[in-house]
Amino acid sequence: MIRYGQQDITQADIDAVAAVLRSVNLTQGPTIPRFEDAVRAVTGARHAVAVNSATSALHIACLALGLGPGDGLWTTPNTFVASANCALYCGAQVSFVDIDPRTYNLCADRLEEKLIAAQAEGRLPKVVVPVHFAGQPCDMARIHALGLHYGFRIIEDASHAIGGSYRGEPIGNGRHSDITVFSFHPVKIITTAEGGMALTNDDALATRLGLLRSHGITRDPALMSGASDGPWYYQQVALGFNYRMTDIQAALGVSQIERLAAYVARRHQIAQRYDRLLADLPLTLPWQHPEGYSAFHLYVIRLRLEQLGTSHRAVFEALRAADIMVNLHYIPVHTQPFYQQMGFRPGDYPEAERYYREAISIPIHPQLTDAEQDRVVDVLREALGR
Repeated sequence: MIRYGQQDITQADIDAVAAVLRSVNLTQGPTIPRFEDAVRAVTGARHAVAVNSATSALHIACLALGLGPGDGLWTTPNTFVASANCALYCGAQVSFVDIDPRTYNLCADRLEEKLIAAQAEGRLPKVVVPVHFAGQPCDMARIHALGLHYGFRIIEDASHAIGGSYRGEPIGNGRHSDITVFSFHPVKIITTAEGGMALTNDDALATRLGLLRSHGITRDPALMSGASDGPWYYQQVALGFNYRMTDIQAALGVSQIERLAAYVARRHQIAQRYDRLLADLPLTLPWQHPEGYSAFHLYVIRLRLEQLGTSHRAVFEALRAADIMVNLHYIPVHTQPFYQQMGFRPGDYPEAERYYREAISIPIHPQLTDAEQDRVVDVLREALGR
């Protein structure tokens, strides 16, 4: 079986986790700050707050920015549902911006058009969440400029993108956003099994994120009101959550991040080889913007169905039948039944829907061998009748 994505666990990873299991700190020990420091080092961000999932990071990022009832959050329909659900957790409303037909990211042109209309109607968003789909960065300079002009805050959903860069700088450095979120799910670039992180350059936001991940509780005298009752004393100063990462997970992250650059480089090798092997087929291959360096979490092909005598589903099922575990990223969020109950309808975001009808994510991960890649290509050719 060849999976579309797969974690790479080495003996060094196992040893790092075992060392924590033998220690006295399984949860809130010294390894979490070590992992946070390692992520800060590779991104250039001032602060990093580790949590138990990227979904949790999105939630507390929204709360830290003050998103709440009566506010609006805009994101892309071509994403996992968490990028939109985080607004609903805060009691805010969600809307979407259609995608760029080449990058499959939130389209800055469509965003500007929607902002102009929203300003005229007095319903500008409080937060915009651009998603770096497949690891390729969005047009962040332009989105940031629009944020300054129209007054919205920005959360970069970089769940796919650690190890990538934009205009020569690491994704996560915060130059064009308030908060950046990473995911460390097993199919992502590096893994902590489950886990996520929120990064920011704003001291106050970092403090707020730290409170929200751990019940809103602090022992910091600067954040408490009144005198301490003793060395045991703490105060709850906000309504937070138990979104903490464990030292066990962080140990895996500390070990994995040492191979981050190598992992991304290998993904680029695989992508470039696909580009060569698939060039003569009736497919649209991933286009890479020259201002970005993708982490290549996904390699998505689009079928040129007008040139094929078969269907999208038939090609997908032929690959799965050959034990090539392709996937589809993503079903447009606005077409989900839960979102249709809010009034969204098919046809609202035609570019994302067109993409969905043609897209297949084929295997890409550092453990993929050339022989396995050749098999993917051979089965795909057969499925396409070529």
